[in-house]
Amino acid sequence: MKEELNKTVEFLKEKGFDQPQIGIILGTGLGKLVDHINVEKEISYNHIPHFPTATVEFHQGKFIYGELGGKKVVVMQGRFHVYEGYSLQDVTYPVRIMHQLGIQNLLVSNAAGAINKTYKKGELMLLNDHINLQGGSPLAFKGVSKFGERFVDMLAPYDQELSHKFKNIAANEGIILHEGVYASVVGPQLETRAEYRYLGIIGADAVGMSTVPEIIVANHLKLPVAAISVLTDECDPDNLQPVDVEEIIKVANQAEPKLVKLFTEIIKTL
Repeated sequence: MKEELNKTVEFLKEKGFDQPQIGIILGTGLGKLVDHINVEKEISYNHIPHFPTATVEFHQGKFIYGELGGKKVVVMQGRFHVYEGYSLQDVTYPVRIMHQLGIQNLLVSNAAGAINKTYKKGELMLLNDHINLQGGSPLAFKGVSKFGERFVDMLAPYDQELSHKFKNIAANEGIILHEGVYASVVGPQLETRAEYRYLGIIGADAVGMSTVPEIIVANHLKLPVAAISVLTDECDPDNLQPVDVEEIIKVANQAEPKLVKLFTEIIKTL
């Protein structure tokens, strides 16, 4: 992997991805943050050596470099998922690339279903912990110790300083920002009523199909990271309705301006 990483980083540096300060991963329906970036460079994933290619139709699949909030940023417009057939090492490959390019903080977003019945769709949740239900680890491969400590401590996987800043900004802007536990499942099928009950019992406030692998690798690299979920549906097993993916995208799009505001304002402070 090390040789592949070096080739990818060398290619991106040659294309002008020069010392970004902040990395951003944009989830489902959350790509419009790019409209607020002074874009300097933009490359499709399938043009980057050794890079996975996004296969989900509503994920853009672009690596973007530019300026936001007075800082140089590198942005994944579209992420990778285990349900697309990728390994956990593939899913987290871009995090290692952004780290080698020089980022000092990583901000992550996703769309998630609300397990906590007091949370409503269209609201945001700051992740303060997670439950990994993807059946593996992105650190479970030979030679992982060459990239960092094998046995990574996960007492506080989400950076407390970044999270505190997000909460302050949300309060100042009048944005509802819940705090909770995110459960990451494989997908792509949605959960059954029994699975939603189970997730609530084990302590999840929201559920999605991403994010946790990237968080684990960020901790492996000792890279400060924070994540926010846009809650796109309410997962009450006693009042469950069929899920319409188009409706999920619509809710994510409607909530996106709040996420854009939080990300833009926190970047100014970093």
